[in-house]
Amino acid sequence: MTVHRSRKASAIGAALLALGTTAAALTGCSSSASSSSGAGSSAGGTYTFWDPYPQYSASSAWTQLVSKCGSEAGVTIKRTAYDTTALTTQALLAGQQGNSPDILLVDNPVVSTLASAGILTTTAQNGLATGAIAQNILGAGVINGKTYGVPIGANTLALYYNPKILKAAGVSPTSITSWATLTAALAKVKAIGKKGITFSGINTEEGSFQFLPWFWGAGASLTNLDSPQAIAALTLWTTWIKDGYAPNSVIGDTQTTSWQEFQTGDFAFGENGTWQKATAAQMGAKVIQIPAENGGSAPVPTGGEFFTIPIQKNTATYATSAKIVSCLSSTSNIVTTDNTLNYIAPTQAGQKAQVSTDASLQSWVSAVGVAKARTGDNLGTKYPVISQQMWTAVQKAESGAASPASALQAAQTAAAAGINK
Repeated sequence: MTVHRSRKASAIGAALLALGTTAAALTGCSSSASSSSGAGSSAGGTYTFWDPYPQYSASSAWTQLVSKCGSEAGVTIKRTAYDTTALTTQALLAGQQGNSPDILLVDNPVVSTLASAGILTTTAQNGLATGAIAQNILGAGVINGKTYGVPIGANTLALYYNPKILKAAGVSPTSITSWATLTAALAKVKAIGKKGITFSGINTEEGSFQFLPWFWGAGASLTNLDSPQAIAALTLWTTWIKDGYAPNSVIGDTQTTSWQEFQTGDFAFGENGTWQKATAAQMGAKVIQIPAENGGSAPVPTGGEFFTIPIQKNTATYATSAKIVSCLSSTSNIVTTDNTLNYIAPTQAGQKAQVSTDASLQSWVSAVGVAKARTGDNLGTKYPVISQQMWTAVQKAESGAASPASALQAAQTAAAAGINK
């Protein structure tokens, strides 16, 4: 693929301007390693690999696996780790300079940003196989019918519940199949002096991430933020706050602080993700799917990263890069990695292997089975613009500054203007 420098630089500049709203909802990293870049040779030599895992040192199992896959491909890998936001910025700048790493592992909403900037090869170009990957997980890497990477795995959201509180309130978790039945359960919990539900309604991507299951569960579309379905979803949240089923603190709660509230043992329900399952088990909490408005499981957003192969001057490097990625994403390796990261594997074989050793993961496999990519439906780089307006509307409605309908109408107007400018 040939990209003219002036056109590519312009696209990268636009992507950098939009970068402020593409930060990952789920990454808690805080440090970044020193920069290194440069493509490897097609046979032997050193290949560069950038990932968003600065928490893993040179002696970690992850780094050892990366090194092992490089050795099996006949090369040495120089790994550099950044936090998610810094990684995206560095990747855009390296692409502009024509000095991209051989392999990039990036947060899934970032794939469309890098692809739009002309930095990434497609799987048709680099030879990565996608046939065994679940289409809804792969969707975050598909733009205009072209696939730009393969997922390392996915995390997502569900409802954790406190069995002791539900038992005391006379609520069976199996009875919660819709918004009406969930709200009825919250009323029973409040009646015995306990707290209902906590979630993250903060004005960041975390707030959008947590609102999406209710938004999508009402049948709403991200291209129509002020639809009756969208208004119904936001009305649900604001009504819970008004009726005392959810605390006012959700307005400023991150997913971490919301979880800390649930960990007090006073709440019946907490909306949170796979990354909390270990601490949930310690407190005896269980999981059910987030219900759609009229029954069934609501679509939930996917988190997680994608392996991508940036454009190189020496296109012969792609075959070796693909070998490295194929090794890292093989069933045995991906299962080990995903278990460490609290992700669900992107393939049926990987998911089956995970459940065979931990039956409790079946609930999360089911959740991922109905998940959607935030940048799916070919939204690509439009998603950050839409998401920012959505979380702004959620904040206005939660605080009482505007009705759900008014807040979402303003959001739709602003999102349309931002996308079309």
